[in-house]
Amino acid sequence: MRAIAEIAITVIGGALLAGALAANQRWLDKHFLPSWFLPRRWYVLIETGARLAMAALGLVLALFARPRVARLAARAPGLAVHATIAAVLAIGASELVLRRVPLVATEWLVHDEEPRRRPDPRLGWTFVPARTGHNIVGGRDVEYAFDAAGYRVRRVDEPVDPGRPTIVFTGESVMFGEGLTWEESVPAQVGAMMGTQSANLAVHGYGTDQAFLRLQMELPRFCRPVAVVSLFMTALFGRNLDADRPHLGPGLIWLTRERGSRLASIARMVAPYRSDAVIERGVMVTREVLRATTELARTRGATPLIVVPQFGPEEPTEWALRHRVLDDGGLSYLWVEIDAAWRLPWDRHPNARAAHTIAAAVAARLRGGEGVSD
Repeated sequence: MRAIAEIAITVIGGALLAGALAANQRWLDKHFLPSWFLPRRWYVLIETGARLAMAALGLVLALFARPRVARLAARAPGLAVHATIAAVLAIGASELVLRRVPLVATEWLVHDEEPRRRPDPRLGWTFVPARTGHNIVGGRDVEYAFDAAGYRVRRVDEPVDPGRPTIVFTGESVMFGEGLTWEESVPAQVGAMMGTQSANLAVHGYGTDQAFLRLQMELPRFCRPVAVVSLFMTALFGRNLDADRPHLGPGLIWLTRERGSRLASIARMVAPYRSDAVIERGVMVTREVLRATTELARTRGATPLIVVPQFGPEEPTEWALRHRVLDDGGLSYLWVEIDAAWRLPWDRHPNARAAHTIAAAVAARLRGGEGVSD
């Protein structure tokens, strides 16, 4: 028993050391995608800390804990066996308990936050229509009003008129205008600059495929769509790989949410590792979705525009991902670089100044001006 325990501890310690050495920054950048919530320097610090912790634990197990654990196993072999069985049973019990908890998508973990969302069988979720909600963001009381179609509007009694010429906007919280008044949001500012009605179809937490599916459902309602403005950000690309919600697969085939291990889902939230195959499929599907968005707009006589906001200098990992999805996919887009400091207080979303910069670039491009482009 002592020899078996020593071998097991040595193997575990060696595996931790090997993992810490193999997981260099190049490998980490390849499998842990740019984060919306954390600046890259923080991400690198966390990754470096995790590698050092793995290496230290591996050394402690292999050099110091191994003989002690081996002696304990030799003295009380039954204790080691019982401890192993208890650990396995605890994992199994945890999985069974978690399966009793209703499954929610990673991008919609808080049900009561404003703006309120509701389940949707095809899209995953949409905003609750015909209501007004409030949220305190950066010390301001921000109002979120929605018309009967679930579009963000100035007031509930001022709905979007689908019979008027309209610039349609798709996306998620950045395009929606999280933390901004309706007047400060990108769609509202572009509409004011162009003298044209805007329709804000963006929904918090959406991936590129969800935004396309919503556009596909809603665009036929508009009699005279002038333009369709969609959004792509490398910091949000990871959402396109989520399978815990309805999503699109290769060939734009609609797929229901995948039901895997709950413990594995929690592990992915803590350490969002992505394999080469998953990332490659995500790149391919995202290209397909953006092409389909462009084609859908053109079939309705609208000008398609993919806007790509970038906060601060672009990191090499972001540059590589942007080029793989957009440039290698032959997609035309509007590149808008924004001061990294132009964010909401204690929040990563763009502030009013950043939203104005994006809106001005979009309006300039739609007018036929040069705007700000790649």
